Amino acid sequence: MGKPSVLIPISRKVVAAITIGVLLSALSGTSLAQGRGIDLDRTIPTPRLNNGKVDFSGDGVWSLPYIRNFGDHLVDENASVPFLPWTRAMHEYNQSNNVAYDPEGFCLPPGGPRSMATPYPAEIIQHRDRILIIFEGGGHVWREIHMDGREQPDLRDYVPSYFGHSVGRWEGDTLVVDTIGYNEKTWLDFGGHMHTDELRTIERISRPNKNTLHYEVTIDDPGAYTEPWTIAWDINWTEGQELADYICQENNQYMIDLLDDFGNPFFETTDFAQ
Repeated sequence: MGKPSVLIPISRKVVAAITIGVLLSALSGTSLAQGRGIDLDRTIPTPRLNNGKVDFSGDGVWSLPYIRNFGDHLVDENASVPFLPWTRAMHEYNQSNNVAYDPEGFCLPPGGPRSMATPYPAEIIQHRDRILIIFEGGGHVWREIHMDGREQPDLRDYVPSYFGHSVGRWEGDTLVVDTIGYNEKTWLDFGGHMHTDELRTIERISRPNKNTLHYEVTIDDPGAYTEPWTIAWDINWTEGQELADYICQENNQYMIDLLDDFGNPFFETTDFAQ
């Protein structure tokens, strides 16, 4: 366990494309894929399943917001991100080069809480013993939340992954999700907050009305931060929209233009060129 050693590139073309997409989203009132639109009426009651549990699904998608900096969404407005020295230095470095080495720019999955903060929609599917969240961004990836009462695995026998191992439970109308087993191939957010494989997240997901998903997550990573910190935001429902066929890896020309810190072509100076 320790500091992540893998840095994956993002091009400024990708940053620009995402920014344009977000602007178009704001102008149209929908997320990146076309749909019937977002209804911001917060008075429509929370949908429920036949067993009385909150229904996170429906004829539509959740239009995930584009949150670049998790430090701007701390639940405690008087707090700040509790960096360790190395994560503070890495965050400053990532900011200084315009997040040139963002793993998601290399079409790797966002993973962790960042998956709920990209400018692409997501769909939630509920089954009796599991909940699936399918993401349009990141190359059609999904995560699985086990709802059958199982325990977390022994990490000595578990292969770390982008989304880790998630177990969920209900606390009233709130879905509480405990996740461990993350790999170190992702950043927490677009702004360059790092994490280690010691990361553990506790998510609290609720649907106070039909058109709102409230998302809150506590980030607990003693390898990267001095104490746990909690962030939160709301996600809008888009009625009638479906996930689009978005393939990040298709026509991925930006890698040719990526330069390293010395102005040299990145893929001619690293093992990625081989």
